[in-house]
Amino acid sequence: MIEWILTEWMQILGFATGAACVLLAARRNVWTYPIGIANNVVFLVVFVPAGLYASAGLQLVYLALGVHGWIRWTRGVEHDRDYVARTPRRAVPWLIAAGVVGMAVLTWLLATFTDSQVALADAGTTAASLVAQYMLNRKWIENWAVWIAVDIAFVALSIATGLWIIAALYALFVVLCIGGWRGWHRVLREGTATAAPADARV
Repeated sequence: MIEWILTEWMQILGFATGAACVLLAARRNVWTYPIGIANNVVFLVVFVPAGLYASAGLQLVYLALGVHGWIRWTRGVEHDRDYVARTPRRAVPWLIAAGVVGMAVLTWLLATFTDSQVALADAGTTAASLVAQYMLNRKWIENWAVWIAVDIAFVALSIATGLWIIAALYALFVVLCIGGWRGWHRVLREGTATAAPADARV
């Protein structure tokens, strides 16, 4: 047991910080961001040797998005813990476009410049994750639906690359995201949140 822990300690640390990050996000707690940044560093070290280059690069982008979210959740309208908004309709086409373009570009980069055997899946989950993270930063409740889809895909991708602990983590993420979605909907139903107007700026 001790030998296994010493061998897989990075994945275990990623498991712990990742689970804490999602749980805190579900509770609308700003500490999700510093813990999430720590999780990004751990996953960066784990993903590169596994050949998940887009997922590894994603962690670097997450660092920037983590800072963005941290600022919004401490200084923006999202600072109010009871604030939850629906995704503005005008933002939806832009989010979809960003995801599709991001997946196309990342697939080409991975297929052209790396030895990745899972280029399309890696690129797709990466692009969708970035969209979901931006939505979370804005406290748009539909971010949970995107995260659930991404995490299910990551379970399959992690199993395919032999990262069993990471696969278990993403399976846990699915459960936590469902809880987060339900919790945020409860806030809206109780009338303590302010819904974003349809013409809100992206």
